[in-house]
Amino acid sequence: MRALRWAVRISATTGASIDAVTAWHFPVGFGWGYTSDVWDPETDAAKCLQDTVDEVFGAEPPTGLRLLTRQGLPAQVLLDESRGATMLVVGSRGHGGFAGMLLGSVSASCAEHAKCPVLVVHGDQPAL
Repeated sequence: MRALRWAVRISATTGASIDAVTAWHFPVGFGWGYTSDVWDPETDAAKCLQDTVDEVFGAEPPTGLRLLTRQGLPAQVLLDESRGATMLVVGSRGHGGFAGMLLGSVSASCAEHAKCPVLVVHGDQPAL
């Protein structure tokens, strides 16, 4: 949520549009993909994104905010979205391989491989 707030602040100063992106993929176990006639992961991911936007902005989201739901692993989806972007703003929960790491695996991958500048938001400080 902090990353979304920062993206709005940056958008206000640069005039860039905002694409809020979430990724989903089918869980895979033992080499076989999961399928279900009941569960729709894309719908669930879109609802989660919408709920987050609603929590952050309430009934008045920023003008021009686009909500994008993409199939794929989170890091790859964000790297794909970084092509042509003004900036990629990502959060970091710090859930990487070592407890002492400052960046999680997704944010570290984005910081290293994105095709645009990257802002990694972590900590409890809100956007100024």
